[in-house]
Amino acid sequence: MNKNIFTVLLSVFFLPSCTIATQNFSSDFIKIKQVSNHVWQHTSTLKTKSFGDVPCNGAIMANKGKAIIFDTPVGKKATIQLINWVQNELESEIISIVPTHFHIDCLDTLDEFHKLNINSFASNKTIELAKNNKSSIPKFSFNANKVFQLGNKKVLISFLGEGHTKDNVIAYFPYDKTLFGGCLVKSINAPKGNLVDANPNEWPKTIQKIKETFPEIEFVIPGHGKSGNSELLDYTQKLFQKSSL
Repeated sequence: MNKNIFTVLLSVFFLPSCTIATQNFSSDFIKIKQVSNHVWQHTSTLKTKSFGDVPCNGAIMANKGKAIIFDTPVGKKATIQLINWVQNELESEIISIVPTHFHIDCLDTLDEFHKLNINSFASNKTIELAKNNKSSIPKFSFNANKVFQLGNKKVLISFLGEGHTKDNVIAYFPYDKTLFGGCLVKSINAPKGNLVDANPNEWPKTIQKIKETFPEIEFVIPGHGKSGNSELLDYTQKLFQKSSL
């Protein structure tokens, strides 16, 4: 082989990859799985009387040394491990924790973040309902929408209508085309789940608004179950369209 060609091939082989390496974590208390280049799903378990042990998802969005966490893990140990992982493995400062609605699987360990002076943001509706429910209260509020800046990229928070609850917001990272739908979005083949605070008639309309507002979605993290693509939106919409007929 020509020496110059060999040198070029060798240098290309050892070039650093432009793709971000997959970073995952698993323990007895929490699992963290990378969904797209800048977004991870965290999963911990809530013990309930009605539904048994329920795996609950949240999300981490990180870029340029900054991170936002959506929904707290369940349990102090899971939360401490999540915070340590983001700070040490992602080498990112947590600039905010954002509960997407007022239920315990979003707010369970909010005080652990407050102890570390991590700011918490939630919609006015979520804060009002959390107070009525005597839950931990986020420190800062917003109305229907909020934009966070992660380095040179934006994260969009939106309330697009009722569904699982009156206050359920979603988070979208346009650069990765990744949506954290929270409990407003169901995993494929999931049942309707907890409907105590739900509005089933509005649910499919809200999903339709998500599709129209963010038509480029490629990756979706639901509140429970496996992440996937935009088919999760289609499945959720059809699931509740049946109940509203």
